[in-house]
Amino acid sequence: MVQKILLCMFVVFSFYYIFFIETILDSLILLFKLIPMVLIIILAFITPAKYATAYKTLIIIALIFCAFGDYTLQWFIIGLSCFLIGHVFYIRAFLTTNVKKPPLWIRLLLLIYGVSMMIWIGTTLLDANQFFLAVAVCAYIIIILTMGWTSFRTGCNYASIGAILFIISDSILAINKFIAPIEYSHQFIMLTYYAAQFFMTLSIANYSESRSKSATMNVV
Repeated sequence: MVQKILLCMFVVFSFYYIFFIETILDSLILLFKLIPMVLIIILAFITPAKYATAYKTLIIIALIFCAFGDYTLQWFIIGLSCFLIGHVFYIRAFLTTNVKKPPLWIRLLLLIYGVSMMIWIGTTLLDANQFFLAVAVCAYIIIILTMGWTSFRTGCNYASIGAILFIISDSILAINKFIAPIEYSHQFIMLTYYAAQFFMTLSIANYSESRSKSATMNVV
């Protein structure tokens, strides 16, 4: 019951921040941005995960760092660093699993996409004499694509969907910030971002359940 209430509140506050941000006072925008993350962190905390305690702990830590990133993104490098640490914990969570080998086509697709984005955004920043920022953004791209790749180790569709949505959200943010303005960028970025965190949280119970089935089969 509590989980359903938290989930409903998460959906309501997410959609309000995404689609009605113009009605929020400037002084309260960050608060409304963080409310969905606080709710999803609480939901992750109370999610049963008997067979995936380490995975659950690491996912929660990742969510917390992402929440810090949400607040500190107003100072871009600090926010970027918080998200980068969050992705490192997501990677660590996914590395505790070894259910499924990431398909070759996924690895190739992520590699091609990552190289393309680094060349596109990196050269744009270098042309603007933003060397440090170019290095930071390229490092972030490597980390988030690694997160996407390792998510397929879990054998959990929720984790993989969350990772891909995160990559989409950050890609839209980067293009909008460094390349060219994107119409409705706020809506696209935040919708895919909140959805990504939602699926990451759902992956806790999903992975624990798959571990439980595996343990039962081994006993039999």
